This record gives sequence, structure tokens and C-alpha cells, in this order.
Amino acid sequence: MFIVTARLRKGPILAVAAAAAAVCGLLLFSSGLAARETAATGGAAAPQVKTNEDRVAYLESYGWQVSPEPAAVEELLIPDVFDESYTQYLELQAAQGFDLTKYQGKRVKRYTYEVINYPTGEAGIQAGLLVYKNTVIGGDVLSPQLGGFIHGLAMPE
Repeated sequence: MFIVTARLRKGPILAVAAAAAAVCGLLLFSSGLAARETAATGGAAAPQVKTNEDRVAYLESYGWQVSPEPAAVEELLIPDVFDESYTQYLELQAAQGFDLTKYQGKRVKRYTYEVINYPTGEAGIQAGLLVYKNTVIGGDVLSPQLGGFIHGLAMPE
């Protein structure tokens, strides 16, 4: 049997303990941020939509049946400063867990799909996704008709 003894000074032990505590704190903080991001996006991390199939599948996850190809793809510039005309749209996006203020001044793409299964049977309804670097940052369902409507991606009850 071997016995090993070591003489340690208090300083190095405290330094290692402080470093370990800092690492643990950093891990807890970062996991808290990830959990908040997960909660903000409806229980999933910010969805990656690299292909058309990914975008269609994302809309289908909300219960929408959409055209297999987008009716329109537009490049938009999120304004550097939001004026009052954006208030309701920002609130709509925030209610879904999307924060467009993070993307001020950024160019994004809007993919618009025709909704085939709107609950009222109304035709011409569109689902739109705002995408920045393959990440969904916003979305809506709307009727482009005069006096139409707009709501979030969730199916109306």
C-alpha cells in the first residue's frame, strides 16, 4: 500500500475553486439564455430553414397546408428605426416570441405561400415567413383582400 501526501497552500486551492465557480456560473447563465430563447420561440430553438422543404415543414408544424412552392420571395430591409406604423406588427411578432428589433437595419427574405386549408374555407390566404440567414425571425397569416386580416402563425381557434 502506498500513501501519498501533498502539501498545498491555500492560495492555489482558492484560485482553482474560484475558476470552477466561474465556469459553473457561465454554464448556468448560458443555459438560462438558451432556455429563454427556446421559450420565446414556442418551445423550440430558433428554427433553421435552409430549403423550401424546411419552410413548408415549418408552416405545416402550425397545421397549415400550403402551396409546395412560394408564391413570392422578396428581399426586405428591416428599418433602422421603427416608426408608429410598425407598432402593431412588432406586437404581433413579439406575441409569437419573435423580436424583430434584433434585426434592425438587416436585409431579410420574406417567403409567401398560399394557404390551402384556412378554417373558414376562404381562398387567397397567405402565410409569410421572415427569414434571416436561414433562421425564421417572424411570420404571419393574412388575407390580402380589402378589409382583410392578419394574425400570427398559430391556427385561429
